[in-house]
Amino acid sequence: MEHKAQIQEAIKIQGEVVRKLKSEKASKDQIDEEVAKLLALKAQIGDDGKHQFVLKTAKGTRDYNPKQMAIRERVFSTIIGCFKRHGAETIDTPVFELKETLTGKYGEDSKLIYDLKDQGGELLSLRYDLTVPFARYLAMNKITNIKRYHIAKVYRRDNPAMTRGRYREFYQCDFDIAGQYDAMIPDAECLKIVYEILSGLDLGDFRIKVNDRRILDGMFAVCGVPDDKFRTICSTVDKLDKMPWEDVRKEMVNEKGLSEEAADQIGEYVSLQGGMELAERLLQDQKMSRSKQACAGLSDIKLLFTYLQLFQVTDKVVFDLSLARGLDYYTGIIYEAVLTQAGVAPVSTEAQNGAPAEESVSVGSVAGGGRYDGLVGMFDPKGRKVPCVGVSIGIERIFSIMEQKAEASAEKIRTTEVQVLVASAQKNLLEERLKLVTELWNAGIKAEMMYKKNPKLLSQLQHCEESGIPLVAILGEQELKDGVVKLRVVASREEVDVSRAALIEEIRRRTSEA
Repeated sequence: MEHKAQIQEAIKIQGEVVRKLKSEKASKDQIDEEVAKLLALKAQIGDDGKHQFVLKTAKGTRDYNPKQMAIRERVFSTIIGCFKRHGAETIDTPVFELKETLTGKYGEDSKLIYDLKDQGGELLSLRYDLTVPFARYLAMNKITNIKRYHIAKVYRRDNPAMTRGRYREFYQCDFDIAGQYDAMIPDAECLKIVYEILSGLDLGDFRIKVNDRRILDGMFAVCGVPDDKFRTICSTVDKLDKMPWEDVRKEMVNEKGLSEEAADQIGEYVSLQGGMELAERLLQDQKMSRSKQACAGLSDIKLLFTYLQLFQVTDKVVFDLSLARGLDYYTGIIYEAVLTQAGVAPVSTEAQNGAPAEESVSVGSVAGGGRYDGLVGMFDPKGRKVPCVGVSIGIERIFSIMEQKAEASAEKIRTTEVQVLVASAQKNLLEERLKLVTELWNAGIKAEMMYKKNPKLLSQLQHCEESGIPLVAILGEQELKDGVVKLRVVASREEVDVSRAALIEEIRRRTSEA
């Protein structure tokens, strides 16, 4: 009993904390955190001291209400439209894979994979991304070329930062080109796709950073990084968009055991940004030119920029030596798109100088990808390679921004697509409404009616106002005698009598104009 009294006292105190934060209009994050603590305390006291079940979604997941889903569908439509415009077909793969399929493909991120309990002999894991399942699909089906997109949920045991659009369960939208093609042509098209999608969604200004794994590896070699430390140093460099250079350097030296001299040499290179001219300059660089790997990567970057100029996207693309992308499977070109408008993401030069830390970033990278020529070969019994290049659109982060924008603007978001409400002006017309709504449905018109025998006309019209339904087809005794329907335009309140035979065409005409 004493324990119960202590918990009740703690609940009282925690309740005060929550009320105080709400009255002070504290941030949603802060309030949510304290509310979660309050719920956890309450859960400890149930009926007769039993554990009380708390209704909530699992950590790092969320529900989507109809308004949020409407925004999400609009985003999907733009992205899928772009993928189809570029000639992609689509596939689907299982949500879980054999654990072995995913093992050893993600470097230090492997610890974030969700393993499932043994379900009768097979060790399984939830998919971490869509790229490894795609490579498995290609190898298993002996496919050597395909241009495909895949939109599906993936799972990561990450520490969720839900305000920044980071979750444990989230959608990925992937576009990949697999096959043996001439250098940099498919790679340039992937960047063109990122450019089109981010421009089409009107998210604000953005920048696409590009680099090449071979340039990074060459840079590490000439700076004196031991071969066995390449990948782990690469993972540290990848944190430059979240941490200032001083912290990254500290991690390299103190945690990863790199010499201070090597770390300082890397620091000189990773601060460089530019375009084709930077690639040309590095090809002449005394140290870099000693690495065959780096020279091959730099020549490809030059070629890439030639194609990007023809695709008219160079205004947003920057060659950035700090871009590393931590995944193990990249072998060539890598890229990442970030939003650069104020309050959304820091311009990368500021991030290097150590100014804004992660707190100032509401949304990070919104797309990323690269070339992974060796991944399919890992699954093929004979090690046959299928060169691949692809991009993943960060739909959750984009969705977070679109949601914020919708809240900030007065725009009313419709959650249904109903074009017309079938209404009655008098009593006892339910059968007539049912007949008319059936005619409309059979003609492919999106229509609905209220589920009452005798609804009031005013409540029917109010429903249209609230739901954004543009038209009302009103039936009354006089209209039935005359063989017409009164069609009302909700926005202007204009009413016209339309003959029953011409009604469907009139609704189509008016909704297509809108």
